[in-house]
Amino acid sequence: MALGKLRKEETLVLRKKLIGQSCRLFYSEDPVKIVKARGQFLFDENGKRYLDCISNVQHVGHCHPSITKAASAQMDLLNTNSRFLHDNIVMYADRLAATLPEKLCVFYFVNSGSEANDLALRLAHQYTQHEDVIVLDHAYHGHLMSLIDISPYKFRKLAGKKEWVHVAPLPDTYRGIYREDHPNPGQAYADTVKHLIEEVHRDGRKISAFFAESLPSVGGQIIFPQGYSTKVAEYVRSAGGVFVADEVQTGFGRVGSHFWAFQLQGEGFCPDIVTMGKPMGNGHPLACVATTVEIAGAFTANGVEYFNTFGGNPVSCAIGLAVLDVIEEEDLKGNATRVGAHLKDLLTKLQSRHQIIGDVRGVGLFVGLELVTDREQKTPATETAALVVRRLKEEDNICVSTDGPWESVIKFKPPMCFSMDDAELTVKCIDRILTDMEARDI
Repeated sequence: MALGKLRKEETLVLRKKLIGQSCRLFYSEDPVKIVKARGQFLFDENGKRYLDCISNVQHVGHCHPSITKAASAQMDLLNTNSRFLHDNIVMYADRLAATLPEKLCVFYFVNSGSEANDLALRLAHQYTQHEDVIVLDHAYHGHLMSLIDISPYKFRKLAGKKEWVHVAPLPDTYRGIYREDHPNPGQAYADTVKHLIEEVHRDGRKISAFFAESLPSVGGQIIFPQGYSTKVAEYVRSAGGVFVADEVQTGFGRVGSHFWAFQLQGEGFCPDIVTMGKPMGNGHPLACVATTVEIAGAFTANGVEYFNTFGGNPVSCAIGLAVLDVIEEEDLKGNATRVGAHLKDLLTKLQSRHQIIGDVRGVGLFVGLELVTDREQKTPATETAALVVRRLKEEDNICVSTDGPWESVIKFKPPMCFSMDDAELTVKCIDRILTDMEARDI
């Protein structure tokens, strides 16, 4: 079987000529040309197999037969826009509603996490009639102009912060202002948001929304301290704002114990708006906003129709339904719990042998390994992290990547079919690489 029509070198030449250079490749110095994938494995043009620890988008596994079958069958029957009455969109919304708290019962389907987050901003503005937004430091919420404005990860490299955007400290108990030894870091970090709201009010402005990933990813695979979201929601709602939970990276069972990462904060916590995207369609462009009857009603009352050409089309919803089926039938939440705990335990054992490992954190198949040159000072080991990533690819055919403000966190967000053997192989290879680097004093 032919695995590609162009040689890798030819593909690279054409990409450099035709594709914008700001659209960067993984392993840009020596890119991997992937032509096929199955489950948690990628295959290059020569048939070489790579273990994929990166692709959280292909949530239930690359090219899952149940997903491709559902997509093909529906595409062969009908695909049109959502202004025609059709079963799939309401059946899918009903299935999603069953995974969420009861009050989150109105859905808007879109095509990407960025579209979902942009719409969430519109919903919040319309409902509260306020403008200002509080976000977390190092946050990233998408590539649209409105989302660059609320993403410190991006706007600090561009025009800077707008006056209606307010940045709260990232609730990072490893290297943040309140750490593991604090008696109640959740309350302490929530109080930073309370103080920020007070500053906003003193300036004569009003809060529309607190907007945060349920588990910050670009921020470095951060796990919120208990109680944080509940108290923040209390403060934000008292100020007339709403709480938006961005589940684009973390939803659909990735955390294992729960279907949504915001549920890690306890049964008593429920956001006002939830956005979802990447894993919804297992690689097919599918995203959504879930909200309350009251917020949706305010959006309707503005008299302007909301129409999304492709959002919620029959093929997208057929794929979304198939993804939910596979998550249930293959117990992928349970797999994330078991394999994620094993991966985290193995990495924690590595920490006792390698001084460069400063922290191991995560839940389910959302795990971060933070490398530091000094455990006391927590100095980011950015270059070492990049070298480990490169060597894993070159020597072991394992694809991982880095994240965090200093790109010092090796992140694991693999397809949810990632196995115990995969976890053991990956950690064994990291151990070998770190041991070799220590022996050579790299």
